[in-house]
Amino acid sequence: MSKVQYYTEEGLKKLKEELHEMKTKGRADIAKQIAEARDKGDLSENAEYDAAKDAQGLLELKIAKLEAVVGNARVLDNSQLDQSKVGILSTVKIKNVKNGMTVAYTLVSEEEADLKAGKISLASPFGKGLVGKTVGEIAEINAPAGKLQFEVLEITY
Repeated sequence: MSKVQYYTEEGLKKLKEELHEMKTKGRADIAKQIAEARDKGDLSENAEYDAAKDAQGLLELKIAKLEAVVGNARVLDNSQLDQSKVGILSTVKIKNVKNGMTVAYTLVSEEEADLKAGKISLASPFGKGLVGKTVGEIAEINAPAGKLQFEVLEITY
C-alpha cells in the first residue's frame, strides 16, 4: 500500500505525462521488438525474444508503480498551509552559521526533487532538518560532513 504524496500541479502533470508515454510509446516499442524477434524463428533459443519479453516485464512493473504513485498523489493548495513555518512547497532562504553562505531551496516530494533547480526532498537530511522551523531559528542538519547549522532567514510560498 502506497502512502499519499503531495505534489505541485507541475510535478503531478509531469508524472501523468511520463505514465502516458510509457503506456503508449513504451508498450508499442516493446511490442515491435517482440514481433521482430518472433519473426526470426525458433523462440526456444532466441535471445532477442527473451530480452524483449524481459524488457516488457520491466516496463509493466514501472507502469504499475507509477500508476500507484499517481493514484495516491495529491496537489497541495498553498492557501491551506501554515506559512509561518518551513513545510512542503515552501521556499526557504538559509544561511550557513559557520561560513555565512546563503542558499534558497524549495521543499518538494522525493519524485520532484532536483538540486540543480533548487528543489530538495522533504525526506532528505536538509528537508528533515528544516521542516517546522520558523524565521530566525537555527536548524541542525546531519550531513555526511557532520552537523551543520543553518539559520532560517526567509520563508515564502
